[in-house]
Amino acid sequence: MKYKDELIKSMEWLGKKENTLFLGQATLFSGHSISGTLTKVPKEKLIELPVIEEVQMGMCTGLSLEGYVPISIYPRFNFMMLAINQLVNHMDKMRGMSRDMLIPKVIIRVSVGAKKPLDGGSQHTQDFTVALKYMLEDIHIINLKESEKIFSSFRLAYEREGSTILIEHGDYYSEK
Repeated sequence: MKYKDELIKSMEWLGKKENTLFLGQATLFSGHSISGTLTKVPKEKLIELPVIEEVQMGMCTGLSLEGYVPISIYPRFNFMMLAINQLVNHMDKMRGMSRDMLIPKVIIRVSVGAKKPLDGGSQHTQDFTVALKYMLEDIHIINLKESEKIFSSFRLAYEREGSTILIEHGDYYSEK
């Protein structure tokens, strides 16, 4: 299957789980490439948010502590950087600070913005994977470069203990 098709299949599978919710900008309404991968997710699971990246990450941490598995969607890596405080200082450190009593499970989808057919410029297309690996201690990071590993990566993220960031590549939506 193609890259985008694997993402659609993965979101459909996650959407069937009783405890999942999908949060972010353009989840319920079209607005970016990731929107097109949510077409088979039940509408009642899609929570449309305004541009409040840090609040979104904090909401997802809180929802996870109440038994939900939030899928937090950031259409550009650059935008997720606005949530770095919640990610690095809260979600990532919670297990250690609580002596394993609080272990948030959030699936974070973030995309390195496409440069083709139109380059969105440096504020939309940067890749902060290496920087995140240095900052995070407990959150698992998966770089989705191969189509055939997408579904198994999302399944792993859902089944494992703790949170996972899955890094998508906007150029692959139409290339692979």
